[in-house]
Amino acid sequence: MERGKMAEAESLETAAEHERILREIESTDTACIGPTLRSVYDGEEHGRFMEKLETRIRNHDREIEKMCNFHYQGFVDSITELLKVRGEAQKLKLVIAMEELKQCRLQQRNISATVDKLMLCLPVLEMYSKLRDQMKTKRHYPALKTLEHLEHTYLPQVSHYRFCKVMVDNIPKLREEIKDVSMSDLKDFLESIRKHSDKIGETAMKQVPGAQDLVDFSPVYRCLHIYSVLGARETFENYYRKQRRKQARLVLQPPSNMHETLDGYRKYFNQIVGFFVVEDHILHTTQGLVNRAYIDELWEMALSKTIAALRTHSSYCSDPNLVLDLKNLIVLFADTLQVYGFPVNQLFDMLLEIRDQYSETLLKKWAGIFRNILDSDNYSPIPVTSEEMYKKVVGQFPFQDIELEKQPFPKKFPFSEFVPKVYNQIKEFIYACLKFSEDLHLSSTEIDDMIRKSTNLLLTRTLSNSLQNVIKRKNIGLTELVQIIINTTHLEKSCKYLEEFITNITNVLPETVHTTKLYGTTTFKDARHAAEEEIYTNLNQKIDQFLQLADYDWMTGDLGNKASDYLVDLIAFLRSTFAVFTHLPGKVAQTACMSACKHLATSLMQLLLEAEVRQLTLGALQQFNLDVRECEQFARSGPVPGFQEDTLQLAFIDLRQLLDLFIQWDWSTYLADYGQPNCKYLRVNPVTALTLLEKMKDTSRKNNMFAQFRKNERDKQKLIDTVAKQLRGLISSHHS
Repeated sequence: MERGKMAEAESLETAAEHERILREIESTDTACIGPTLRSVYDGEEHGRFMEKLETRIRNHDREIEKMCNFHYQGFVDSITELLKVRGEAQKLKLVIAMEELKQCRLQQRNISATVDKLMLCLPVLEMYSKLRDQMKTKRHYPALKTLEHLEHTYLPQVSHYRFCKVMVDNIPKLREEIKDVSMSDLKDFLESIRKHSDKIGETAMKQVPGAQDLVDFSPVYRCLHIYSVLGARETFENYYRKQRRKQARLVLQPPSNMHETLDGYRKYFNQIVGFFVVEDHILHTTQGLVNRAYIDELWEMALSKTIAALRTHSSYCSDPNLVLDLKNLIVLFADTLQVYGFPVNQLFDMLLEIRDQYSETLLKKWAGIFRNILDSDNYSPIPVTSEEMYKKVVGQFPFQDIELEKQPFPKKFPFSEFVPKVYNQIKEFIYACLKFSEDLHLSSTEIDDMIRKSTNLLLTRTLSNSLQNVIKRKNIGLTELVQIIINTTHLEKSCKYLEEFITNITNVLPETVHTTKLYGTTTFKDARHAAEEEIYTNLNQKIDQFLQLADYDWMTGDLGNKASDYLVDLIAFLRSTFAVFTHLPGKVAQTACMSACKHLATSLMQLLLEAEVRQLTLGALQQFNLDVRECEQFARSGPVPGFQEDTLQLAFIDLRQLLDLFIQWDWSTYLADYGQPNCKYLRVNPVTALTLLEKMKDTSRKNNMFAQFRKNERDKQKLIDTVAKQLRGLISSHHS
């Protein structure tokens, strides 16, 4: 029973499954029916299913048959209508084909028009792309041309497109970008030439042409063109000139230590030359970026500042070689700029000022040279032992002496070493002066005048001071002074040879009008006179030193029989001294001898009359007389040739007459003849006689020495008083 129920239940499930499958077959697309059929074969009792399927098919066939029967007439009518429509359909197909053709042709025209438009736009786009590429690669000058073509040629053709408007709106920005970048290039250029103006100037000063080739001026040209095209040329010109003016001021500001080395000056000049080489090139290649008025204004400023700087810095220079090098540098600087058309007369005028500075430095240098020569000289005549040595000296100094030439070797020149040395240094100075005059575009006369004036300064100031310093030096000996006189005499004679030396250099004859004469001869005359005066002073000082040794016993009662030792030594000194004076020129030896004798006589008179000697005896007077006789003997012996008869003795005439008057006690003659032109005691002043008599009167009271007098041995005191009274009368009447 239960099995039957189970079988029944299974049969119902199978029936339901079969029903489901049938519905799926009816409703499912034939392409997707595979899975449904597979479920049939996978299931059980598919035979049963096939039966049901067959039944279902028959049912459907019946339904179809009924439907067909029902719709048959309509179908027939439809077929009839369809046959009618077929003809119309043919017509319709043709219309559709025509419409499609029309549409195709329209598309072709649209495509062709589109291609044409694209072909028109393509150059614009390509040009814009090219512009962008040029901007990226910083080819701004070509970019500007591309922009011009784009704006004026290409964009107007496609101006109605929206992308065109974007481009048009972008053009001003691109222009500004080109302006900014080109200005940046210009700034780089300006910075570059500021740094390299030194090198540019150095090249220009060496070879003159080609210095501008060191500079790439293309940034200036490009920027100028760009600004010109963009209508901003004036802005560009003003900017360029303003920046270059700033750079000019920097270039013209010298470093504070410029005067210390030549390189300092050289760099300063190179920078200035470099600056103006650039500006000159810009002037000639840019058609108005700078003009002549602007260049002239800058050059005037440069001249003013350069000359002021050179005046200041050259004044610090004490080395003549550096001043000479500076002069050569200034000449090169001026000549270089003159080639570029800049007026440089002011520079050459300023060089004449520096010439004075050069002359001063030379004089200082030669002051040292002369000082060394004079300090190292032995102040002895130059000895020569051979013809070769003789010719060497004569080659150094113009000297001729037939007598000396005849003398056998060894022999001596009259002058010492400093004569040829000084002479040659004067010539060296002249050469040094000449060096400065070279390349200054001066005439021969101007050069000659300059050399002569400088040489005169050397002689009258520098050499003169050197000689005077030697002459006035402490402890200088008579031998040195004598040699200086001899030396300066020969140097004075050599001045005419120096005149000839200058004439041979400058080819300007001394007779030429306005030619400066060498008046250096006065230097040697002045030095000689100073040396002579120093000899006289020196001699007198020596005499004074001997007189300080005088030790008279003014109260002695002994009658001496020989001159005092100090005086004998003094006379011996004078004899040996005047023996050295034989080479002195002219009247120097005679004047010196006369001066010495006069000074000796005056000093002896002062010894006799000085107030400290209150009393003196006849014995002391006799000793004093012996000393004066020794002096007179020296004067008569002719210590220096050239005196006439007793000229030298006259130096002691005052002493002689005074002593004779007292020793001979010849008052009657003195008083009787006083005032007569030919009186025996013409040189005895009554005041002097009275002073000495007063000393004798005091002595007579104490020592009663009057027994020794040869005259009037009675009452000598009364006689002295009488004579004194008469002398006072003479003095009184003489003064009244």
